Amino acid sequence: MRTKKTKIKFIILLILVGILLFTAAFAKHLTPYDPYEQELANALAKPSAQHLFGTDRYGRDMLSRVILGAQTTVFSALALVLIISVTGTILGMIGGYFGGKIDDLIMRISDLFLAFPGMVFAIAVAGVLSGGLKSAVIALACISWTKFARLARSQTLTVKEMPYIAAAKLSGCNGMQILLRHIFPNIAGTMIVTAMLDIGTMIMELAGLSFLGLGATPPMAEWGSMMSNGRSMLQTCPWIVIAPGIAMFVTVAIFNLLGDTVRDMI
Repeated sequence: MRTKKTKIKFIILLILVGILLFTAAFAKHLTPYDPYEQELANALAKPSAQHLFGTDRYGRDMLSRVILGAQTTVFSALALVLIISVTGTILGMIGGYFGGKIDDLIMRISDLFLAFPGMVFAIAVAGVLSGGLKSAVIALACISWTKFARLARSQTLTVKEMPYIAAAKLSGCNGMQILLRHIFPNIAGTMIVTAMLDIGTMIMELAGLSFLGLGATPPMAEWGSMMSNGRSMLQTCPWIVIAPGIAMFVTVAIFNLLGDTVRDMI
C-alpha cells in the first residue's frame, strides 16, 4: 500500500515538474504581456482581471515577469546543480578509488572551501566577479561541489571493497573502466537523489544573491531580483514581493517533495 501511494505521489510530482519546466522553457510564449514593456500610467496597479498579479513601479505586468522569471531562476539552478554534481562526483570517485596523494589533494581543497561560511564565501566571489547571473552561478559552484565530492568519495570507498571489484581487476579492467562500469552505476542513485534535493536549495541561494544585488541584474526578470526591487514597497504594494515569493515557494516545495519521493522509492 505504501509503495503504491509513493508511486502515485511520484507521478503527480513528476507531472508538476513537467508543467513547471514547460512553463520555464516556453515562458516567452506564455506571458500575457511583454514582461519588459513599461506603462508608467498604470504603475503599481493592484491585482485585477486585467493584471492578475498587479503591476510594478514601472507598470510592467507582474504575472508576465513571474512567468519569465521561472525561465531564469529554474534553468540557472538546474545548470548549477548539474555542474556541482558532475564535478563533485568525478573528483570524489577519483579520490576515493585511487587514494594517496590525489585523494589528499582533493580533500584538502575541499577543506579549504569548507573553512568559510558558504553564503559569505559566495558573496565574496560574486562581488569579485562584479555580479551578474553567471557570477552568481560560479560563486555557488565554488562552494557547493564539496558536498558531492565527499559523498561520492565515501560511497566509492565502500563499493571498491566489494568482491565484484576484485573480480573486475582480475579480469583486466583498468581504473577508469572500474570507475565507469562498476562503481558509478552503484553510487548513481545516491548522487541523483542528493542532486534533486539540492535543486530547491540552489534556487533559494541564487535568489538570495540576486536579492543582494550580486546575481541577476535589472531589467532581467528573476524572482530574487524582483523581490529585492519591491521590498521597499512591501507595506504599500505587497503584491510586488508576494507574487515572485509564492512562485519561488511553490517551485522549491515541488522539487524538494520530488527529491524526497525519489529517495523513498530508491
